[in-house]
Amino acid sequence: MRAVVLTGFGGPERLEYRTDVPDPVPGPGEVRIRVGAAGLNNTDIWTREGAYGSPDDPGSSAGWRREPLAFPRIQGADVAGTIDRVGPDVPGSRVGERVLVDPMLYSGGERELVDTEYLGSERDGGFAELVTVPAGNAHRVDSPLSDTELATFPTAYATAMRMLNRAAVTKGETVVVTGASGGVGSALIQLATARGADVIAVVGAAKRDRALDLGAIAAVPRDADDLAGRLRDAAAGRPIAVVADVVAGPSFSPLIRALAPLGRYVVAGAIAGPIVEADLRTVYLRQLSLIGSSFGTHDDFARLLAHIENGDLRPLLAGAYPLRELAAAQEAFTAKGFFGKLVVTPGEQP
Repeated sequence: MRAVVLTGFGGPERLEYRTDVPDPVPGPGEVRIRVGAAGLNNTDIWTREGAYGSPDDPGSSAGWRREPLAFPRIQGADVAGTIDRVGPDVPGSRVGERVLVDPMLYSGGERELVDTEYLGSERDGGFAELVTVPAGNAHRVDSPLSDTELATFPTAYATAMRMLNRAAVTKGETVVVTGASGGVGSALIQLATARGADVIAVVGAAKRDRALDLGAIAAVPRDADDLAGRLRDAAAGRPIAVVADVVAGPSFSPLIRALAPLGRYVVAGAIAGPIVEADLRTVYLRQLSLIGSSFGTHDDFARLLAHIENGDLRPLLAGAYPLRELAAAQEAFTAKGFFGKLVVTPGEQP
C-alpha cells in the first residue's frame, strides 16, 4: 500500500512517501479500514519533532507519553473511511461500514486515558491507504458529510469536549478560548456555545470574523497589549469563569489575571511554549483552579459522534492534500495560515 512513514524525530524530511508498505492484516477483535481521509493535528508535529520532553529533561526528544517512540511509524490519528476486512471475532457484516475512528486505544476507565496508546503514535495510523484498529474504536457513522469533512473532528473536538468537561463549563458562563482559529480552539467555540456559554475568542485579527461567525460573542487580538484588560473589557462586566488554553507561552500570566475569583484555567496545549511564568499569589489569593487536560475519553467521543450525526457541528475543512504531500501539509499546518483543519487523502493515483 501507499503510506507516509516517519523514520525518526526531526523535520519534514523524516517523512518518507512509500508505495511498498505491506498491507496491514487485522488481528483478533480488529477491523481494517480503507482510509478516505485523515486529519492533521498538532500532536503529529510535536511527535515528529519529539517535542514532548521527559519529566526530568524538558528538552529531550520523546513522544506524547514522554518516552521513546518506536520507528518507523505511520502517523495520522483522525481517520474516516470504510471497513474492508475484519479479523477473528468480528462479525463479517461490518465489512462495508462507513466509520469514524476514536483514536484513543485504551480500555477501562478514564484513569487509563493518561497512559493510553494513541493511533499514529504508539500504533500505525491513517496516513496510509489502509489502517487496522480495534473494532470498538471504529464507530459506524451516519452522516451526509464527506470523509474529508468527517476527518476534521476526532482528536480536536474530543479534546475540546474533554477540556470543557474537566472545567465543568455550564450555561451562562463566560469562557475565554485561545488559539481560536485552530482545530481545538474552533471546536471549543462550537461546543462551549452549544452548552450555552458565552465565548471570547483570542485570535489573529485576520481570523476574527470567522471566530464570531462560529458563535463567539467577542474576539480579542492574540497580540493585544494588556491582554488581561482587553479580555475583561470584552466580557463587559461578566465574570470570566473559565480560560480554555491551547497556546500558553507568554500569554499564560495575563490569562490567569483575567480570571474572576474561583475561576478555572484548563490547558491542553502549549504551542507558544510549555515553560511559563505566573505570580502564584494570584492563583491562591483568588482561589483559582489550574486543570490539565489532553485527549478525550471514549464517552467524549460517543457524545461527539452524536453531535455529528445530529448536524450540531460545522466541519471546518481548511484544505485537503494528497497523501504524497503530507510533508507540505504539515508545513502549512505549522504556518497557521488557515482557520480550522487540514486533512490528507490517500486515494490519489501513484
